[in-house]
Amino acid sequence: MTPIPDTTQKQATAQGSVIYYRDGKTVLARQGVDRRLVDLAQVPQHVRAAVIAAENRSFYDDAGVSLTGTARAVWSTVSGSQLQGGSTITQQLVRNYYSGLSQERSITRKFKEILIAMKVDQSKPKDWVLEQYLNTIYFGRGANGIQSAARAYFGKDVSDLTVAEGAYLAAVIQQPSRFADPKGADLDAIKERWQSVIDAMGQTGALTPEQVAAEKFPKLAPPKKPFELKGQAQHMLTQVTAELNRRGYTDEQINSGGLKIVTTFDKKLMQEAARAVDALLPDATPEKVRAGLAAVDPATGEVVAFYGGSPQYDSAFSAKVMAGSTFKAYTLAAALDNDFDLSTTVNGNSPLQVPSASKPIPNDNDRSYGYINLVTATQNSVNTAFVDLGQKVGLAKVAKVAELAGIPAAQLKPHEQAATFPLGVASVSAVQNASGFSTFANKGVHMEAHVVRSVTDANGVEHVVQPVATKVVGEQAAADTTYALQQVVKFGTGTAARLDDRPVAGKTGTTDKSRSVWFNGFTPQLAVAVTMYRDDNATVTIPGYGTQFGGQLPAQIWRAFMAKAMEGKPVEQFPEPSQYGYSYGYPTTPDYESDAPDDDYPPQREPDDWEESEPDGGRPFTDQPEREAPDDDFRRDSGPEQEAPPTLDLPEQDWLQEDHAPADDPRVRQGETR
Repeated sequence: MTPIPDTTQKQATAQGSVIYYRDGKTVLARQGVDRRLVDLAQVPQHVRAAVIAAENRSFYDDAGVSLTGTARAVWSTVSGSQLQGGSTITQQLVRNYYSGLSQERSITRKFKEILIAMKVDQSKPKDWVLEQYLNTIYFGRGANGIQSAARAYFGKDVSDLTVAEGAYLAAVIQQPSRFADPKGADLDAIKERWQSVIDAMGQTGALTPEQVAAEKFPKLAPPKKPFELKGQAQHMLTQVTAELNRRGYTDEQINSGGLKIVTTFDKKLMQEAARAVDALLPDATPEKVRAGLAAVDPATGEVVAFYGGSPQYDSAFSAKVMAGSTFKAYTLAAALDNDFDLSTTVNGNSPLQVPSASKPIPNDNDRSYGYINLVTATQNSVNTAFVDLGQKVGLAKVAKVAELAGIPAAQLKPHEQAATFPLGVASVSAVQNASGFSTFANKGVHMEAHVVRSVTDANGVEHVVQPVATKVVGEQAAADTTYALQQVVKFGTGTAARLDDRPVAGKTGTTDKSRSVWFNGFTPQLAVAVTMYRDDNATVTIPGYGTQFGGQLPAQIWRAFMAKAMEGKPVEQFPEPSQYGYSYGYPTTPDYESDAPDDDYPPQREPDDWEESEPDGGRPFTDQPEREAPDDDFRRDSGPEQEAPPTLDLPEQDWLQEDHAPADDPRVRQGETR
């Protein structure tokens, strides 16, 4: 009347998951129980014989229980002395494998265990029982099961264990914690225990007398320290777990399912990202200054590297700060995909009044550029030109391009109606911005950003991640956007990001009062975003460098990382733009050597993006008189431009559009409109 339980204890069969870097070999992290299930056929005969000799010599002959051992255990319990051993391998399996059997020391539990063991012996083959037993028991050193034990004690697979090594593992079953790393008296005790197992193998016929005499105590591998996550590894694990959850894997599957998870992270590039930031930020950098870097493969959407900074908060994935002038690239792409071209002229005069703005929008130093084409507007990051372009193309279309390029609609919607929307008042993360720019490198197709390459389950079935591909803009629009962004690096605000051996396209970004600063750029093979901000929303100032702009430290960090990331990679060219040649005032031959004046490096700051605090009001639009563009449109030699408004998304909360916070909101600082 005592049934065999139809469920197993979760911990008895749980297999921890191993998370790897993109090479599929280098371990990034381990999750859950250290157990790898193996078939009995993988366990050598001499290892099986050692366990049977140590734990249950009559295993293949008994009925699943030992009458003498059971009688001894029952008498110990009845007499009040400590419950002794005497359990067979089958009884031990029943106790540790099936659900419903408590671990209490009682006569009732013992008899229930005996009856179930007898039924298991009648219904299951002996080899099945031994296989489950070897995969279930704990061996010490955090190892559950014979395969993990072989790795923990001897650094090899179970199939490669020698007779002496197998005997050692059999010897530790009785007291795994004591013999995990034996020293002194414990070492003497385990040597004696090991010898008794070897002798028992001789008595059972598993070894000849000559073999018994020849066996030597094995050399143990030093115990591994508990697996620790260092540096950016905790951020990597957090992102991998979050993505697995989004793809339908539960935490229980991740911790107990024995998964092999291959990530997109390149270990070398992860190190280079940290090195680039650490090398360029001085030791005196204030603690409140945060830096984030993200690198995305345009062809696949894989996040191959990032730098999140603080262990407490990730500045690559989690921190969302105002995009500033980097957002102008999405505005440009939207226009070029909607019947505009690079020769389209826009109003670069300052200030510019539009119907939806309550006050005129200026350029830096109120500088007017006249009516300029989109290449000039991009190279010089002219605010009024992009506000004008946004009005012409339609802000909804700008938002649509940004959303299709991977920036969530929830981050765009609160700002979409503002005239300054094209200037980057919406907040984004470094990963989102790098992923967005990767669209231009990938001929207008956005590949979903992701951090997991494949998942192989405990049965060896591999599931390869297939990222969603989204057409954002046409191929020619992407090529033309890229061409304009190349001029930013060649001649404009991003000259500090030039690479000597290959073409680069990119965009600087600096918000109002330098609350966040960016450089976002790409080669055909890799898109990288670098951001700096303060967690208190104050101006980013670095001792020895002063107030920061996108073309300064962010661009230099970008260049330091990309120089290493592109090392040894083939030089690939960007596609040709429409009407390629002198139409836009630039030579047709590539120019990757630094030909800027000496005072261009470090580069001059790009314009601060104007912050519009009351986007819903304003006077009727009036055209500014047409003015001739200055001669130095293509080679800036004057002072700072202006760039994007605040609305920095702090780690603690996301800011919405500037005028949406109530007047008594405690987050509103003196003199600021939020």
